[in-house]
Amino acid sequence: MGDDFDLHDSDLPPERDPNTGDMFGGPPPAPPPEQSAAYTVIARKYRPRTFDDLYGQEAMVRTLRNAFASGRIAHAFMLTGVRGVGKTTTARLLARALNYETDEIHAPTLDFKEEGLHCRAIIEGRHMDVLELDAASRTGVNDIRELLDGVRYAPVEARYKVYIIDEVHMLSTGAFNALLKTLEEPPPHAKFIFATTEIRKVPVTILSRTQRFDLRRVEPEVLVKNLEMICENEGARVEAEGLMLIARAAEGSVRDGQSMLDQAIVQAEPGQTVTAASIRDMLGLADRAQTIELFEQVMRGDAGAAIQTFRTLYGYGANPDQVVMDLLDHTHGASVAKAIGPAALVMPKEQALRLAAVGAAVSAGALSRIWQLTLKAYDEVRRAPDAAAAVDMALIRLAYAADLPGPEEALKRLQSGEPLTGGPGGGPSGGGGGGGAQASGGGMVSAVARQPMPATAASLEPSANLKSFADMLALIDRRRDIRLKLDVERFIRPISFRPGAIEYEPAPGAPSDLAQRLVMRLKEWTGERWLLSTQGGGGAESLWEKQKREEREARAEIEAHPFVQSVMAAFPGAEIIGIRQALQPEPTAAEAPPPEDDDGDE
Repeated sequence: MGDDFDLHDSDLPPERDPNTGDMFGGPPPAPPPEQSAAYTVIARKYRPRTFDDLYGQEAMVRTLRNAFASGRIAHAFMLTGVRGVGKTTTARLLARALNYETDEIHAPTLDFKEEGLHCRAIIEGRHMDVLELDAASRTGVNDIRELLDGVRYAPVEARYKVYIIDEVHMLSTGAFNALLKTLEEPPPHAKFIFATTEIRKVPVTILSRTQRFDLRRVEPEVLVKNLEMICENEGARVEAEGLMLIARAAEGSVRDGQSMLDQAIVQAEPGQTVTAASIRDMLGLADRAQTIELFEQVMRGDAGAAIQTFRTLYGYGANPDQVVMDLLDHTHGASVAKAIGPAALVMPKEQALRLAAVGAAVSAGALSRIWQLTLKAYDEVRRAPDAAAAVDMALIRLAYAADLPGPEEALKRLQSGEPLTGGPGGGPSGGGGGGGAQASGGGMVSAVARQPMPATAASLEPSANLKSFADMLALIDRRRDIRLKLDVERFIRPISFRPGAIEYEPAPGAPSDLAQRLVMRLKEWTGERWLLSTQGGGGAESLWEKQKREEREARAEIEAHPFVQSVMAAFPGAEIIGIRQALQPEPTAAEAPPPEDDDGDE
């Protein structure tokens, strides 16, 4: 009977109709997706494999290359720098360089033309002659003694025994003492490489026995090139401004910049461009152009506009402490531009010129006071229960302090009897609750009031009376500053004008001190602070350019006149030397029409 059921598989009916997905007639199930390999983050994927791949460390590489070429290789190296700048990577590259060996090369070298006999094992961390210790997790003296027990034995495979100790500053005092004797008299086959972010915590007795290399912070321009290369290799498209935002936020750390880029790439769909706005939102940054405008409003003493600008930025997701950090950066940038020039600022030219304009309009002492106040405000914002409210209060304080005189200037004003005006409330455009003398005690106000007002105070012209560029020129003309008038007419191409702020494009050949001279004169004549902002383009014609253009148009019109053309044809070689407007003679008394006789009596 068992033979009756001994059927071959081919004789059995199919369990399922191959044309039917399931028993209910649905479509066949989709095949399972292929399991992709584990993703390697950009910071690990693009870790430098040779010394030529180290960005921004040319000085260290040059020194090491010369030392290896001459055979003057130190027995211990100390690598220090900020996080992510390449200390551990450099230590592993040094271990490869010390033990580099190929069929043709049998000496230490920094030029890895091909993968050596020991390179793969060192890269993967499994070479028995290259020992790596994380001092952050093994800080005791017993750990170091266990590590150093094998120092006296020769290497098994490689040329040197290399000991890499990361975060060496975390070792205990006993561990440093155990390491000291070995560093002082090391065997010829042993090399030590230390890495630390806190070089001041390393005992000087250890430092004096090592060759120290300070790995520099990578400049934003250099880091942007690295990020552009990664984007090209990964097939990602990121706006140039977005890459600069990442480079600035990395603060000199290549690893931080690459990690941010890894996060930024997924901000857009595949094939689309990652915008700077999305990166700004990702990093919690404010629009830098808007924070510069906020800085200008603070320096003008316009607290209300500054608070409105901040709240707009806050509504778009900018972190309050980051906004105050940007104000610190702008204060530093304005100070540097005042001392060196806008070319020293690492930012777009338009933004650098705006900060340079603020630096030209404000004294170095005022910028120093704003820096101190902003630094204090940054600490307050980080500790405040309501960070946005803390920023509001800080902006009010900064706006009122922007125009306060320094101690020396205040003493001079008291001695001369001038009012201690300052902040929005001190000038004609402010209210009654401003800074300056009104913010002081009543005794000082009455003392100032008893002093005679200086003669120049009555001649001050409020900036509200200057409603246009022509009004400003008329004021310069009335004050008889001929040189300033000529320079303004010739080299300033106005873009926008409002009381207290002028935006213009400088014409070619403009004096470097024109903005500073104009700001000083306007402040002297109006008693209020003015801000001048220069742009790279978009300005109208200067008065001198407008005059020249009108002269050319008038000459072309005259030359095209039929009478002039007939005269030029009648006298070959003749040329028009100049054009003058003929004055119309006024009618004399004899030629004047007789007055009408209104007398009706005859």
